[in-house]
Amino acid sequence: MFQDLEQVERFFKERRAFGIKPGLTRMYNLLESQSNPHLNFKAIHIAGTNGKGSTLTFIKNALQKNNYKVGVFTSPSLTGYTGHMLIDDKPIGEENFLRLLNQLLPAIQNLDVLDMHPTEFEIITTIAFMYFNEKIDIAIIEAGMGGREDTTNCIRPILSIITNIAMDHANYLGGSLEKIAYQKAGIIKQDVPTVVGKVDYPCFSIIEKEASNKNSIIYCLEKDFFYDEVSNIKDKQTFRWYHDKLRIPIEIKMKGMHQIENSSVALMALKILQDLAFPLDRENVLESFRSSQLAGRFEKIYDKPEIILDGAHNSDGMAAFLNTVHNLYKHRRKHLVFAGFHDKDLTNMLKMALPYFDTVTVTTFDHPRAEKVENIIKNLSERISVASWKEKVDLILEQGELDQHYFFAGSLTFIGLIRDYITNN
Repeated sequence: MFQDLEQVERFFKERRAFGIKPGLTRMYNLLESQSNPHLNFKAIHIAGTNGKGSTLTFIKNALQKNNYKVGVFTSPSLTGYTGHMLIDDKPIGEENFLRLLNQLLPAIQNLDVLDMHPTEFEIITTIAFMYFNEKIDIAIIEAGMGGREDTTNCIRPILSIITNIAMDHANYLGGSLEKIAYQKAGIIKQDVPTVVGKVDYPCFSIIEKEASNKNSIIYCLEKDFFYDEVSNIKDKQTFRWYHDKLRIPIEIKMKGMHQIENSSVALMALKILQDLAFPLDRENVLESFRSSQLAGRFEKIYDKPEIILDGAHNSDGMAAFLNTVHNLYKHRRKHLVFAGFHDKDLTNMLKMALPYFDTVTVTTFDHPRAEKVENIIKNLSERISVASWKEKVDLILEQGELDQHYFFAGSLTFIGLIRDYITNN
């Protein structure tokens, strides 16, 4: 029996030796041991290489603004194990988490005996579904990796969303965009509508084929719904969203063209939810979009000097981050601090970033997947320095040069450490 989260941390650390194992057999076994809680709530399922968290946030805030009780399962978590599962923005409490894990423990041990060791993510996903059981109006479930064999793909959603397709997790999902698209398309369910973001044709044709086989109606950005009249003002972006005869002016707080795409996808999803008997007041939806912000996504965490955090954890995310930096900070002094996981193309991401910043600092952090600095900067030396991230943050805050702009980018786990350190100090 677990008494505290330190014991849980040790337990999961030991289980990491079993590795990442795609497939749903273990999940179905765990869920069946708890009377299949995932079948007792309505859910939206979101997959995609990037943009899942932002799209989820727009939808969640709109539903909550319309008085729906919303459960969210998300990964990675910036706030530990309990931060993976929330109801109306409140993480599951430590007491509830421990109670549900202890309730699930016999089923975990039974599978261990059968040499079917459940992974850390499978256990956390199951706990989330147990927590949501009969407590919410709707859940928004973010896929962890891929979709087809992801632990979350045991749910029966009322709506599926694929935000985009880009290279990521190639070792597990396949070494081409088409193979990754096939995995993401696995979340499409029989007779359940699907919303798709900006996806190139070869990948879209794979998604379209899956949808056709499952009798799923597809709504695709730049094919079935659109945006135009984009305008960037200091603290907001505005655009016009349209679908059929609808023409709606939108204002969002989140920065970058990718957030216009994410919010457009979210708005299409909300339109479908309304058709599925989730009444929504339009003004409440628009107000929620205006105020939506997501931790670690081009988030200003400190004012003087300005410090911005962004979870640009893969090449596609880095491109979106750099585009936003260029558009908003073109003629200003800019400094990047960068770290990430070893299964990402970090050297290439660093090459992409170098032309945009006056200085670049590479660092690492305490995590089994964190890449060593020397591997990131291999064959790169131009304008790159190396430092401990804590020492770098302390130096930035001590010097307080108000005309400088500091950006921390890379793994969301790294961004979470920076966020906590600055917030708590």
